[in-house]
Amino acid sequence: MNLDEPADDSEDLLHSPAERAAAASRSTWVSVGVNLVLTMVQIVVGVLAKSQALVADGVHSLSDLVADFVVLLASHHGKKDADVEHPYGHQRFETAASLVLGLLLLGVGAGMLWSAILKLQSPETVPQVHVVALWVAGIALVAKESLFRYMLTVAKRVKSSMLVANAWHARSDAASSLVVGVGIIGNLAGYPILDPIAALIVGFMVLKMGWGFGWDALHDLMDRSVDEQEVESIRRTLCETPGVSGVHDVRTRKMGDMVVVDAHIEIDGTLTVEAGHDIAVAARQRVLARHRVLDLMAHVDPWQRPDHDHDSVAKPAANPGTTDQPVT
Repeated sequence: MNLDEPADDSEDLLHSPAERAAAASRSTWVSVGVNLVLTMVQIVVGVLAKSQALVADGVHSLSDLVADFVVLLASHHGKKDADVEHPYGHQRFETAASLVLGLLLLGVGAGMLWSAILKLQSPETVPQVHVVALWVAGIALVAKESLFRYMLTVAKRVKSSMLVANAWHARSDAASSLVVGVGIIGNLAGYPILDPIAALIVGFMVLKMGWGFGWDALHDLMDRSVDEQEVESIRRTLCETPGVSGVHDVRTRKMGDMVVVDAHIEIDGTLTVEAGHDIAVAARQRVLARHRVLDLMAHVDPWQRPDHDHDSVAKPAANPGTTDQPVT
């Protein structure tokens, strides 16, 4: 599922963890304020105006409020420095937070579906809503769409997939408010059943978003690689390093919004170990400066001499003329 995730830009320097954390905190607190007000207004007015759809939308806003605090918690822990137990840092705390957001949406969506289905089984009990519910739905739609655009802009600027997920969570609320508005209009026009139908649609929307976020986060926690375009961009940066004659076996795995890379670089086999190490260090520094790469492990091979490192165990062992260069 493509949700406008931050694109890799080899010419831009990355924002520091402190800048990313500050942006996440600032935008999320704005979301907290908006969702707190909307939750109270939608649920209270929904109950008084007898609109199940508006109440469902209010519960959705409440889930956004809880999600905001999950993001704040993840942002706080994700900016911690690496330690003995977490040598690559705590970036995957963001991925875990995205998984929590997905599970939260799944639970909320399932609850909405169940409530709407119960109401649809007894259509004669569906009351006509008050017109004030339509005004609240309209205000909520404008507020949530504005919040989505603001949060997505911040997420793209600091290249945070967790903030992208939370922004699209806000967009799902905006879409649900639109559906709720249509359902209320239908109810006011003499078709009361449209209000619980709107609540049912909102439930499906929330369920679908939750599945998407949860599934993506689960794959990232299982060391999913980045897309081929980004891998090729990293490969190109390595190849352009002076002294590097070729590159193969570039492997990546996501670490939160960052990437960990393993790569085999080919250099002149007549160079000294020290010279080869210096080239590997230069290649690593270029990649870290141009890409969202947290760390790169370079394996140095003599140029045009295959090492068979990734062959099956039944094949000959790695070429003894190759060396691993864990550059730092």
